[in-house]
Amino acid sequence: MGHGPGRIEARRRFLRMLVASPLFAAPRLFGRSLTNLLAADVRPEVISSPDQALDVMDFEPAARQALPPAHFGYLATGVDEDGTVRANREGYSRIQIRSRRLVDVATIDTTVHLFGARWSSPIVISPVSAQKAFHPEGDIAVARAARAKDHLQILSTVATSSIEDVTAARGAPVWQQLYPTDVWEVGRAIVKRAEKAGSPAIVLTVDLQEGSNRETLFRAQSVDKRECSACHSSAYTGYARERPRAGSGSFAQYAARKPMFDGLDLSRVTATHPASMNWEFVKRLRDTVTVKLLLKGIVTRDDAQIAVEHGVDGLIVSNHGGRAEESLRPTIESLPEVIEGAAGRIPVLVDGGIRRGTDIFKALALGAVAVGVGRPEAWGLAAFGQPGVEAVLEMLRRELTTIMRQAGTASVDKITRSYVVIRPS
Repeated sequence: MGHGPGRIEARRRFLRMLVASPLFAAPRLFGRSLTNLLAADVRPEVISSPDQALDVMDFEPAARQALPPAHFGYLATGVDEDGTVRANREGYSRIQIRSRRLVDVATIDTTVHLFGARWSSPIVISPVSAQKAFHPEGDIAVARAARAKDHLQILSTVATSSIEDVTAARGAPVWQQLYPTDVWEVGRAIVKRAEKAGSPAIVLTVDLQEGSNRETLFRAQSVDKRECSACHSSAYTGYARERPRAGSGSFAQYAARKPMFDGLDLSRVTATHPASMNWEFVKRLRDTVTVKLLLKGIVTRDDAQIAVEHGVDGLIVSNHGGRAEESLRPTIESLPEVIEGAAGRIPVLVDGGIRRGTDIFKALALGAVAVGVGRPEAWGLAAFGQPGVEAVLEMLRRELTTIMRQAGTASVDKITRSYVVIRPS
């Protein structure tokens, strides 16, 4: 039987009719699995241009199609069975929105203010490493999209473009995420380089240790038959099953493709994420950083309180998109207690699992001043380059505007805790 465009479209129309049928309300007639299968089949196979996407999830299969298996595996992976990746997403489904009526929402204002800067959207581009693995222009394409759509961008320490080049492409300073390594002088040099480039904030990541069991990545690597030695000349990956030996030089080989390490003495460095990092390190860094200092990876009230005591300027509630540890706790459920620990003294952002404008609304309602988005922009980048990133950002902003209007909140500052109800687990 043929599978031409006409037959495929006719099949989709038939499936849409079935899904819309009242028969699907009768569980005895159709099992849940069949309903889900047919509903999923309505989604187009793979979009071929950004304008075909109906939601940001449409970009994921397009990215999968565009990337080699190992590169997509790196983007998709969580820890162990990827349970925390799924939990981040599922956490939002337990929050319901309380919509108010008869409110003038003819004009919607998504503006937010953060450390004295005005942004037209609360959507922040989270740090994502090695973006040239997804598209030849990597972080530069993302920066141009951020410029076009007026979004704050946070650059990874292990980005494949320098902060100077990204700042030029963005047309404005970007925040610098920090993996300080296990050699103080190296981390300090990265901070000072970022400050010199005009970065107004350093974002220290505190939730990642070496040796994460990233099974999805390892499985993807095992089926990728390409010769990768040109890009990966060392055994060190940053997430290897075994840490490199001190003095082996493997970290220097890994860092050779990471511009933020250019010109630095890496002979003593064995890890991007020092296992010995503690609150004394934060104090030392606070005394060194002359701009704003945020901690990324705080998920408890206790640590939020300690962070405030150490003079930190802001927090990002994060579990590294489910890539740090298999905690199975979604960041949106950690957010309220971190907000409580911060006690209004410093701003709190959140990332992890945000795929809809309604997710952004819920995070803002629970007290976040802004939200970080990582994988969706990387999907857009992998599939279509800068236009794909722009489309993802625009789609999320449009969905946020829609739910703000539907809920009766004309501006971001009107989105408060009273607009959501958390459904019991």
